[in-house]
Amino acid sequence: MKISTSKVVASRRSVEGSSASRRLRRANKVPGIVYGGTTAPVSIEMDHNPILLALRIEAFHSHILDLELDGKSEQVILRDFQMHPYKQQVLHIDFQRVDANQKLHTRVPLHFVGAEVSPAVKKDAAVVNHVMNEVEVSCLPKDLPEFIEVDLSGLTVGHSIHARDLKLPAGVSLVLHGQDNPVVVTAQKVGGGDEAAAAATPAA
Repeated sequence: MKISTSKVVASRRSVEGSSASRRLRRANKVPGIVYGGTTAPVSIEMDHNPILLALRIEAFHSHILDLELDGKSEQVILRDFQMHPYKQQVLHIDFQRVDANQKLHTRVPLHFVGAEVSPAVKKDAAVVNHVMNEVEVSCLPKDLPEFIEVDLSGLTVGHSIHARDLKLPAGVSLVLHGQDNPVVVTAQKVGGGDEAAAAATPAA
């Protein structure tokens, strides 16, 4: 899958600390940090509204981003962000520098297709349960997919699709953190009793 590169603009933050961050937020700015690689971490500030809109777009969370910092551009990925508990306000954002020659670990969303034509749904009117909506992968930046497609067209009641069943793009491998083969999706009849329990057991 091809990756399109998005651009974000930031400025260096000269003053740090919680009171300085509060002043930034009152001025409709977002404090943040850029770290990683051989360069020291840099505290940054960004305009709030463009970042809030970008965070609503799935691809922003898995794309390689061009970060323009004081007129210079470097490639980064979104690593973390914090939201206000009840306001539509981004409180802080973290970016990690990307080295074209070093593999990165990041989460990629799953796109589920074909459920409506699967035997589980079409024949048995089962409910498809998405146990995972994203997976962590390892790859070079050039190989990072925007998403991974999960084909559900062959899914039957009482069966599951596991992480190792996923068809990964070339150069991409799963990062399972010691899990053998976690469940990605199951198909269960509504009130399916023993069949539903059997399908759910691997997820537990």
